Amino acid sequence: MTARIYKPAKTAMQSGRAKTHDWMLNFDPADAQRADPLMGWVGSRDTRRQVTLTFQTQQEAETYCQKHGIEYVVAEPHSSTVKPKSYADNFRPDRLR
Repeated sequence: MTARIYKPAKTAMQSGRAKTHDWMLNFDPADAQRADPLMGWVGSRDTRRQVTLTFQTQQEAETYCQKHGIEYVVAEPHSSTVKPKSYADNFRPDRLR
């Protein structure tokens, strides 16, 4: 059983940064998904796939994994740079078109 610890990225649908401050722990799939012959839905017997744990810090998530004997991989978050923009910049005479 292995897990992935990561900090979720900002959603592309909004400009806000909600739900990006906590660290998440997801378990890697242990069983392959297969289609149900009657309905065609995709499913698996692996219930850990449905579990997502949330922690305030990376250290808390690592401590949880060590305490329960779970192998884990930490995915470091990518930092984004915010370029300050102004509405008036759209009308500058030296603006490239």
